[in-house]
Amino acid sequence: MWVWEANNPRGVLVIVHGANEHHGRYKWLIEQWYAEGFNVVIGDLPGQGETTKKERGHIDSFDEYITVIEEWIKKAESYQVPIFILGHSMGGLAVIRTLQEKELPITGVLLSSPCLGLVNPPSIFLDILTKGINIFIPRLRINSGVSVDNATRSEMVRDEGLRDPLYNKYVSIRWYRELAGAMIQASKEVNKFPNLPLLVLQGGDDKIVDKTAVKQWFNHVTSNEKTYKEYPHLYHEVFNEPEKEEVFTYALSFVKALL
Repeated sequence: MWVWEANNPRGVLVIVHGANEHHGRYKWLIEQWYAEGFNVVIGDLPGQGETTKKERGHIDSFDEYITVIEEWIKKAESYQVPIFILGHSMGGLAVIRTLQEKELPITGVLLSSPCLGLVNPPSIFLDILTKGINIFIPRLRINSGVSVDNATRSEMVRDEGLRDPLYNKYVSIRWYRELAGAMIQASKEVNKFPNLPLLVLQGGDDKIVDKTAVKQWFNHVTSNEKTYKEYPHLYHEVFNEPEKEEVFTYALSFVKALL
């Protein structure tokens, strides 16, 4: 866990990164929130980034993410200021599942391209096959099929990703099965999502997450205050796109309105 502490903070942002990546890819976003007077709490999820070297891309249970996110929120509580949580992609899914399972003191929720469905899911045959392999060889690692090239249009971010030793392309069969189960559960238990102000930021040309699944989930959320904002030409990583300043300004306005 890493923490950036502002002078006289207005609030605290807990940031949850996506699959294959790590907290270091959020340096620009952290700096923006910090400059606006917010503390930032962020870390690497289990099996990703600096949390492991041997089994990167593997978890035994999706609940491992929920446990860690709850720990980050407890750290945020210590500042005694409004708490906001921002989850990207799989991190967005993990935030959804955490809030469905835990009652936590959150002021507002921001999700960027939350992983509630995949643009290119495995075929029915492969999906069934992974269920069998998950029983006998759960740690078998496969190429996720996701690369930084289809995550953002920014050449600079793409180049950095290609050189990044912590950017992981391989995941275990168990990891995939846990992800698939969490996506199903997030939609099945949408009514358990708390009545919190919610902002969903979605890339309209997302090549990783199925934006239709995101919209369907959003439409069934019963929050009294919710906003879905789609950027037509943006790829998956809306905070890494050339238009990232515009996206951040919109996210900041959502947070400011709640303070």
